[in-house]
Amino acid sequence: MKHRPRTEEQDDLLRPRLVDMIDQRHELVKLAALIDWEVFDREWSGFFPSGKGRPATEPRLVAGLLYLQHAYRLSDEAVVARWVENPYYQHFTGETFFQHRPPIDPSSLTRWRGRIGEVGVEWLLTQTIRAGQKSGVIDEDSVRRVAVDTTVMEKAIAHPTDSRLYERARDQLVALAQEAGVELR
Repeated sequence: MKHRPRTEEQDDLLRPRLVDMIDQRHELVKLAALIDWEVFDREWSGFFPSGKGRPATEPRLVAGLLYLQHAYRLSDEAVVARWVENPYYQHFTGETFFQHRPPIDPSSLTRWRGRIGEVGVEWLLTQTIRAGQKSGVIDEDSVRRVAVDTTVMEKAIAHPTDSRLYERARDQLVALAQEAGVELR
Protein backbone atom coordinates (compact mmCIF):
# COMPACT_ATOMS: atom_id res chain seq x y z
CA MET A 1 0.00 0.00 0.00
CA LYS A 2 1.27 3.48 -0.80
CA HIS A 3 2.22 5.77 2.05
CA ARG A 4 -0.23 8.28 3.45
CA PRO A 5 0.60 11.91 2.72
CA ARG A 6 2.01 13.73 5.71
CA THR A 7 -0.27 16.36 7.22
CA GLU A 8 1.12 19.79 7.99
CA GLU A 9 2.06 19.84 11.66
CA GLN A 10 0.95 22.83 13.67
CA ASP A 11 3.20 24.68 16.06
CA ASP A 12 3.56 23.29 19.54
CA LEU A 13 4.29 25.61 22.42
CA LEU A 14 6.45 23.03 24.21
CA ARG A 15 8.39 21.70 21.21
CA PRO A 16 10.55 23.94 19.05
CA ARG A 17 10.72 23.19 15.33
CA LEU A 18 13.91 21.57 14.04
CA VAL A 19 14.59 24.53 11.74
CA ASP A 20 14.77 26.74 14.84
CA MET A 21 17.29 24.40 16.52
CA ILE A 22 19.78 23.75 13.71
CA ASP A 23 22.33 25.77 11.77
CA GLN A 24 20.87 26.57 8.34
CA ARG A 25 24.40 26.57 6.88
CA HIS A 26 24.93 22.87 7.65
CA GLU A 27 25.61 20.66 4.60
CA LEU A 28 22.59 18.41 5.18
CA VAL A 29 20.25 21.37 5.53
CA LYS A 30 21.51 22.79 2.23
CA LEU A 31 21.27 19.42 0.49
CA ALA A 32 17.74 18.82 1.80
CA ALA A 33 16.65 22.14 0.25
CA LEU A 34 18.17 21.19 -3.13
CA ILE A 35 16.58 17.73 -3.51
CA ASP A 36 13.14 17.48 -5.07
CA TRP A 37 11.58 15.08 -2.56
CA GLU A 38 8.23 14.84 -4.37
CA VAL A 39 10.01 12.98 -7.17
CA PHE A 40 10.50 10.04 -4.81
CA ASP A 41 6.77 9.90 -4.13
CA ARG A 42 6.05 9.75 -7.86
CA GLU A 43 8.86 7.36 -8.83
CA TRP A 44 8.50 4.88 -5.98
CA SER A 45 4.69 4.79 -5.90
CA GLY A 46 4.76 2.08 -8.58
CA PHE A 47 6.39 -0.30 -6.10
CA PHE A 48 3.16 -0.30 -4.06
CA PRO A 49 0.40 -1.33 -6.50
CA SER A 50 -1.89 -2.81 -3.87
CA GLY A 51 -4.37 -0.71 -1.95
CA LYS A 52 -4.49 -3.22 0.88
CA GLY A 53 -2.35 -3.63 3.95
CA ARG A 54 -0.38 -1.32 6.15
CA PRO A 55 0.69 1.97 4.51
CA ALA A 56 4.32 2.10 3.41
CA THR A 57 6.96 4.19 5.10
CA GLU A 58 7.22 7.68 3.65
CA PRO A 59 9.58 7.68 0.62
CA ARG A 60 11.43 10.80 1.76
CA LEU A 61 12.35 9.11 5.04
CA VAL A 62 13.61 6.00 3.26
CA ALA A 63 15.46 7.96 0.56
CA GLY A 64 17.05 10.17 3.22
CA LEU A 65 18.11 7.23 5.37
CA LEU A 66 19.55 5.38 2.36
CA TYR A 67 21.51 8.49 1.38
CA LEU A 68 22.81 9.03 4.94
CA GLN A 69 23.70 5.36 5.19
CA HIS A 70 25.76 5.54 2.01
CA ALA A 71 27.34 8.94 2.73
CA TYR A 72 28.48 8.04 6.24
CA ARG A 73 29.09 4.28 5.66
CA LEU A 74 26.57 3.13 8.27
CA SER A 75 24.70 -0.11 8.74
CA ASP A 76 20.90 -0.20 8.82
CA GLU A 77 20.95 -0.30 12.62
CA ALA A 78 23.53 2.48 12.94
CA VAL A 79 21.77 4.92 10.62
CA VAL A 80 18.48 4.49 12.48
CA ALA A 81 20.23 4.86 15.87
CA ARG A 82 22.03 8.02 14.75
CA TRP A 83 18.81 9.39 13.32
CA VAL A 84 17.36 9.42 16.85
CA GLU A 85 20.35 11.41 18.14
CA ASN A 86 20.97 13.80 15.25
CA PRO A 87 18.59 16.70 14.50
CA TYR A 88 20.29 17.24 11.12
CA TYR A 89 19.47 13.66 10.08
CA GLN A 90 15.87 14.21 11.20
CA HIS A 91 15.57 17.49 9.30
CA PHE A 92 17.10 15.89 6.20
CA THR A 93 14.47 13.14 6.22
CA GLY A 94 11.60 15.62 6.57
CA GLU A 95 10.79 15.75 10.27
CA THR A 96 9.32 18.95 11.67
CA PHE A 97 9.96 18.37 15.37
CA PHE A 98 12.76 16.49 17.12
CA GLN A 99 11.82 12.84 17.60
CA HIS A 100 13.00 10.62 20.45
CA ARG A 101 12.04 7.24 18.97
CA PRO A 102 13.33 5.50 15.84
CA PRO A 103 11.19 6.23 12.79
CA ILE A 104 11.31 2.65 11.48
CA ASP A 105 12.73 -0.73 12.30
CA PRO A 106 16.16 -1.13 10.65
CA SER A 107 14.93 -4.22 8.81
CA SER A 108 12.54 -1.97 6.85
CA LEU A 109 15.51 -0.54 4.97
CA THR A 110 16.42 -4.02 3.79
CA ARG A 111 12.88 -4.59 2.55
CA TRP A 112 12.85 -1.21 0.77
CA ARG A 113 16.17 -1.94 -0.94
CA GLY A 114 14.77 -5.28 -2.08
CA ARG A 115 11.63 -3.61 -3.39
CA ILE A 116 13.26 -0.73 -5.27
CA GLY A 117 16.18 -2.87 -6.43
CA GLU A 118 19.48 -1.74 -7.86
CA VAL A 119 17.71 0.54 -10.33
CA GLY A 120 15.96 2.43 -7.52
CA VAL A 121 19.18 2.92 -5.58
CA GLU A 122 20.96 4.17 -8.72
CA TRP A 123 18.04 6.50 -9.33
CA LEU A 124 18.52 7.85 -5.79
CA LEU A 125 22.14 8.58 -6.69
CA THR A 126 21.08 10.47 -9.81
CA GLN A 127 18.84 12.69 -7.69
CA THR A 128 21.77 13.65 -5.46
CA ILE A 129 23.89 14.35 -8.55
CA ARG A 130 21.12 16.61 -9.89
CA ALA A 131 21.07 18.42 -6.55
CA GLY A 132 24.84 18.92 -6.88
CA GLN A 133 24.40 20.29 -10.39
CA LYS A 134 21.63 22.61 -9.20
CA SER A 135 23.89 24.00 -6.48
CA GLY A 136 26.82 24.45 -8.87
CA VAL A 137 29.07 22.00 -7.01
CA ILE A 138 29.05 19.60 -9.96
CA ASP A 139 29.65 21.04 -13.43
CA GLU A 140 28.85 19.46 -16.80
CA ASP A 141 32.47 18.46 -17.54
CA SER A 142 32.74 16.36 -14.39
CA VAL A 143 29.60 14.39 -15.34
CA ARG A 144 30.92 13.46 -18.80
CA ARG A 145 34.05 11.74 -17.52
CA VAL A 146 34.58 9.59 -14.43
CA ALA A 147 37.97 9.38 -12.73
CA VAL A 148 38.47 6.60 -10.24
CA ASP A 149 41.15 7.13 -7.62
CA THR A 150 42.26 3.72 -6.40
CA THR A 151 44.87 4.99 -3.96
CA VAL A 152 42.34 4.90 -1.12
CA MET A 153 40.47 1.81 -2.28
CA GLU A 154 40.42 -0.96 0.29
CA LYS A 155 42.60 -3.87 -0.74
CA ALA A 156 41.84 -7.54 -0.13
CA ILE A 157 44.92 -8.12 1.99
CA ALA A 158 45.03 -10.67 4.78
CA HIS A 159 47.29 -9.52 7.58
CA PRO A 160 49.53 -11.97 9.49
CA THR A 161 47.38 -11.61 12.59
CA ASP A 162 44.31 -12.63 10.67
CA SER A 163 42.70 -15.80 12.00
CA ARG A 164 42.08 -17.08 8.46
CA LEU A 165 45.84 -17.17 7.90
CA TYR A 166 46.31 -19.12 11.11
CA GLU A 167 43.65 -21.62 10.05
CA ARG A 168 45.23 -22.00 6.61
CA ALA A 169 48.69 -22.55 8.15
CA ARG A 170 47.23 -25.13 10.55
CA ASP A 171 45.59 -26.99 7.66
CA GLN A 172 48.87 -27.07 5.75
CA LEU A 173 50.78 -28.32 8.81
CA VAL A 174 48.24 -31.10 9.36
CA ALA A 175 48.52 -32.13 5.70
CA LEU A 176 52.34 -32.18 5.89
CA ALA A 177 52.24 -34.19 9.10
CA GLN A 178 49.91 -36.75 7.55
CA GLU A 179 52.20 -37.03 4.49
CA ALA A 180 55.18 -37.64 6.79
CA GLY A 181 53.28 -40.32 8.69
CA VAL A 182 53.12 -38.37 11.98
CA GLU A 183 50.25 -39.52 14.17
CA LEU A 184 48.02 -36.64 15.30
CA ARG A 185 45.90 -36.77 18.43
